[in-house]
Amino acid sequence: MSRGVEWALHACLNLSWLDDPVPTGTLAAFYELPSAYLNKQLQTLVRAGILTSTSGPRGGFRLARAPEAVSLLDIVVAIEGPEELFRCDQILSKGPGEHAGVDYRQSCAFARAMRDAELAWRRELAGKSVADVRADVEHGHPEAPANTRARIAELR
Repeated sequence: MSRGVEWALHACLNLSWLDDPVPTGTLAAFYELPSAYLNKQLQTLVRAGILTSTSGPRGGFRLARAPEAVSLLDIVVAIEGPEELFRCDQILSKGPGEHAGVDYRQSCAFARAMRDAELAWRRELAGKSVADVRADVEHGHPEAPANTRARIAELR
């Protein structure tokens, strides 16, 4: 997975604590990230309907939906795309014991195991929202929302 996924996840969490739009530069400064690359990730989230973007001097990004309505899988798929992580190139069709016309993506034990693992991973991410992670963070670090708001205000 690209670093953009981690950046997008954290950006969505931080935006869930904020009411006003936050410019890319402010979000980038928050974690010392390259602004141009972060902006690409944020624009991808806008196209996916996860964030909204407002232009102008008081513009920036904010969550487009309630944190409860944004799953971690939504964010991962927006950044990485919907393709399966494991791609079976059917190398068994080139080895000994190959059978013409067999779709090894279906019959290969490794392809099946990887598909099963990915389905479990996707189910787990689909079942966890930004609000769930926010609750976990707030439980372990009750000061996090206030610290985030203060740091964002400082960086503006």
